Amino acid sequence: MADLIVISFDSETQAEAAYNEIQVLQNDLVVELAGLALVTVDGEGKTHVQHPGAVGNVGLGAAGGALFGTLIGILFFVPFVGLVFGGLFGALFAGIDKTGLNAEFRERVKSSVTAGRSAVVLYATKLTEDKFAAALAPYGGTVVQTSLSAEDEKALIHDLDAGPRG
Repeated sequence: MADLIVISFDSETQAEAAYNEIQVLQNDLVVELAGLALVTVDGEGKTHVQHPGAVGNVGLGAAGGALFGTLIGILFFVPFVGLVFGGLFGALFAGIDKTGLNAEFRERVKSSVTAGRSAVVLYATKLTEDKFAAALAPYGGTVVQTSLSAEDEKALIHDLDAGPRG
């Protein structure tokens, strides 16, 4: 099972510090990441996404990375390079509504990451919760979390792979 965790922050500075700390925690084996992104929303409401590239020992491969990119796009309505819209996007929304990433979860994320705020989004395959929480506590933030079961994760990857190729 993987955890998709969204942590929103009052400032970009706090979010960047937490984002950098999570990368250190990955190196220290406190968290195993399949995806990590820093999402900032400027004063005009425009969303910007930054990710560290290869996150290290990913393990999910291209489909998992594409899934994470698609999840970011759906949560923040940010199109990612290579994301095919149309039938694929509709199929993913239908599949996601069956998982913990339902409309209620997406609305909580949208309302917690608004103009002037930032967020760190991570897709963790393994997490030592107490060490992770202690390391991120100094940065503050509001946590919105959902867990994807292994079945839900496979279904979403299947939906992603079943879409048209561009």
